[in-house]
Amino acid sequence: MKQSIKTIKERLFDPTFNDPAFLQELLADERAGVQKLLQQYEKQLVKQQLLREKYEEMMRFENEAFRQGARFIAGLDEVGRGPLAGPVVSAAVILPKECQILGLNDSKQLSAKKREELFIEIQNKAVAVGIGVVSPEEIDRINIYQASRLAMKEALIDLAVKPEHLLIDAMTIETDIPQQSLIKGDARSISIAAASIIAKVYRDNLMKDFHDVYPFYGFDQNAGYGTKVHLEGLAAHGICPIHRKTFAPVKQYL
Repeated sequence: MKQSIKTIKERLFDPTFNDPAFLQELLADERAGVQKLLQQYEKQLVKQQLLREKYEEMMRFENEAFRQGARFIAGLDEVGRGPLAGPVVSAAVILPKECQILGLNDSKQLSAKKREELFIEIQNKAVAVGIGVVSPEEIDRINIYQASRLAMKEALIDLAVKPEHLLIDAMTIETDIPQQSLIKGDARSISIAAASIIAKVYRDNLMKDFHDVYPFYGFDQNAGYGTKVHLEGLAAHGICPIHRKTFAPVKQYL
């Protein structure tokens, strides 16, 4: 008796599936539903292979550091330079040498759902994760560029394991640890991509919490960026304590 389409689908798309004989049986099954499942399965295999190739490509900077003797390599990235409100957040992530987290990429290129999934996987697999948060007041005092560097230094200090090499997205920081600055590093290095995702999800969650306190600006949806809802909230209610007072157009409401 032939298995139902539902049963075949559950078996075929189980992450642990590895049964060439069963695939041969399905190829001989003339049911349109089975053939459609096989087409979907083939597409998934191609997608997974492309993700593996992308991952290997994004490992080249880490592999070079490993070849030079580094054991612990930290990727650093920041999120939140452009918003009109909220802190700038940085993350530092050390991934194990033998680690594979398929789908790592610049956090801006990923859906919120995918970021959340990867956030959990990174937390579970990382050797160490550090977070640095610099307040709006400090941003206004020292400027956003210096605040971003400070957040990165705080994230580095927050790591439970001291790295021996740093890969940093388009920036350098003051440290005695050898570092490499990579333009668009969050799309070129798995460690920086992981840091980008951690920082993005962490900051988005902070801004959702701020929305509960300051509900007029849509922080839960715009993360503090200058969207139409945010600007309308500024016009109607003025600034709140987490607005960056040196940023236009916030400063016009002082």
